[in-house]
Amino acid sequence: MVNCRGPVNAVTLEIRDSASGRLYGKWPLEVTDEFAIEFVHSVNQSPVRETFGIEGRMIHPLSVRFYSFGAGMLSDLAEGQKLSRDGDAMVITGFSTSFKELNYIVGTVSDHLLYINGETVSLRDLCGRNAHITIRVR
Repeated sequence: MVNCRGPVNAVTLEIRDSASGRLYGKWPLEVTDEFAIEFVHSVNQSPVRETFGIEGRMIHPLSVRFYSFGAGMLSDLAEGQKLSRDGDAMVITGFSTSFKELNYIVGTVSDHLLYINGETVSLRDLCGRNAHITIRVR
């Protein structure tokens, strides 16, 4: 289990097994911090990076960065969302929804990576291949 100490007033990002609740790791975050999850999309086989911010105890999507449209990729923008280019990447911003938790199935072929507090964490190494995980803020 990864356990990092931080400021007393920081919120904590936790990753747990979705079924058992087993704690895989936790990281302190200030409410102004961001974190990201990156994976290779199973259909279009290109990297996708989802970046999130913290609003209270909620997780707020800030951007989705990807390189190819295709099945399973966001193609219709909701009101307020914007699509821009950053080199070869497409970036969607302007999300209005926040979430209590995020759920992922850790890759079996390609890894899921957590970018947090300046470090890169392999979720496959941390949780195992095909692990069903829940990410929450406490």
